[in-house]
Amino acid sequence: MTREEKNQQIAVLSEKIEQSPVFYLADVSDLDAESTGKLRRECHKNNIKLQVVKNTLLKKALDNVEGDYTVLNDILKGNTSIMFAEAANAPAKLIKEFRKKNDKPILKAAYFDQETYLGDDQLDMLASLKSKEELIGEIITLLQSPAKNVISALKSSGSKLSGILKTLENK
Repeated sequence: MTREEKNQQIAVLSEKIEQSPVFYLADVSDLDAESTGKLRRECHKNNIKLQVVKNTLLKKALDNVEGDYTVLNDILKGNTSIMFAEAANAPAKLIKEFRKKNDKPILKAAYFDQETYLGDDQLDMLASLKSKEELIGEIITLLQSPAKNVISALKSSGSKLSGILKTLENK
């Protein structure tokens, strides 16, 4: 690979990192071709972009991007794949589900909301995070609940009141 090609890849990678609010670094080595194909298909279904990267190129791309990514330098060894996503929990859920049948991918790190999560032990916590849509749905449900209770109470009180009035009318 020529220096010009490397510089192009670094620029493209830097742009992807800047544009993506979430990225995960994972080790997908030792997966056979069939498993790798399945992983790529699952990524595609879940709107996750999976790309195998060279560690040196990734380090240079991270250096070009605004923000402090120095904590990732120690884990950029061996095979590294980067997963770009919109939802913070999507790659973690995918990795967790995929590992029910395989030993890999292994989570090296996750980055979103200007926070870095290092190590495979963070996988369960990351997978249990709620997406923006899930949180909005819960908030709407919580906001609707008191209003439903008030309406229900008014309806039931109205029928009780009309029953009392009918009884008084009959007497």
